Amino acid sequence: MTGVPSRAKRQAILDAATAAFLRHGYAASVDDIAAAAGVGKQTVYRHFGDKQALFLAALAAARVAGGSPPKAVPEETGDPAKDLSRIGEQILSVALSPTVAALHRLTVAEVANHPELNGHWGDTAAPQLDENLAGYLRRCHAAGVLDVPDPARTARQFAYLLMTEGRVASGYGTKPLTAERRRTIAAETADLVVRAHRPAG
Repeated sequence: MTGVPSRAKRQAILDAATAAFLRHGYAASVDDIAAAAGVGKQTVYRHFGDKQALFLAALAAARVAGGSPPKAVPEETGDPAKDLSRIGEQILSVALSPTVAALHRLTVAEVANHPELNGHWGDTAAPQLDENLAGYLRRCHAAGVLDVPDPARTARQFAYLLMTEGRVASGYGTKPLTAERRRTIAAETADLVVRAHRPAG
């Protein structure tokens, strides 16, 4: 089926799955998820394939609900410290949103039994990492304002430093950070990257 009814069923399944995973962990039953969504078990599998894909879809939906960063730095100022601070705040707002943080904690708890889940917190940990952050750093390198010979690597380093400090400071999402604290973390991480990649001379 296609169209609005199918989209509505998919959303109902995602909502039910997110609630079930947060309540019962990765052991949440697909049968229970289907019942809560008001659909048959086969409908769940038709939309998502298997439970792992359903879990990852629930995580992606939580990131969107948390406010995924845009695909470009808005109104680039030409000041890398300022621009990276702004995008850092956006990344933190998603990574530390309550549902995303809770699903991250769940992944950490389950990864020993389900190692395939760990990969989702690697290269895809920061939304639009390649298109957004690496693209911005590539433009800074081309303009000569930063010396960034490997933008993808620097983007990962920035994102991982940023999110690690944010997660530790927030008790892995168990205590909210103020907007001021998020700004400070983003600004300090941006300053570190800018100083590390300042052009010689």
